[in-house]
Amino acid sequence: MVRAWFMDSDETSDQRLEHHRNPPEFLDLDTLFAKTGVEYFQLNKKDPINDDTLIKLKKDRGYCYEDEITCSKECLPNYDEKLKAFFTEHLHTDEEIRLVLEGSGYFDVRDLEDSWIRIEVTPGDLIIIPAGIYHRFTLDSKNYIRAKRYFIGEPVWTPYDRPADHMPIRSGYLQKMGRNVTSG
Repeated sequence: MVRAWFMDSDETSDQRLEHHRNPPEFLDLDTLFAKTGVEYFQLNKKDPINDDTLIKLKKDRGYCYEDEITCSKECLPNYDEKLKAFFTEHLHTDEEIRLVLEGSGYFDVRDLEDSWIRIEVTPGDLIIIPAGIYHRFTLDSKNYIRAKRYFIGEPVWTPYDRPADHMPIRSGYLQKMGRNVTSG
């Protein structure tokens, strides 16, 4: 089962550590969804690809393209540069859907108060990061994850680094989350 918590925003040491507030502040899944719109599904760890929940999500949401990524020093070309890019705060114009097959890592997302929430993912975890939310990814101290990536249509890889508040997808996300948006 996924764990999520508010991060200590003053902590600047190794990004692969947990970075809890003192005392730690964990979030349940309902609160995570309410604060961020992030969706979480626990799939069968032994056979997540054939899990009924995944099959239904793919059909209902139109996920028609998928691939697989392995992040480790041994498998990822330009490992250090890629991890730095993944950890740069950004948003996408499409949902980011990831299913963890092996290993573990962290997705960090910004809530509406601009606080970081860290979401730990392990095998069987499927996470859907909404389009327009500021987020980033990092490996944990094990330095390894293998995950499936799902897309609606052709994959869109473009990250838009913060600030990207002028983008319609950002305004749409904020409105969906109940935040009034004024043009300026």
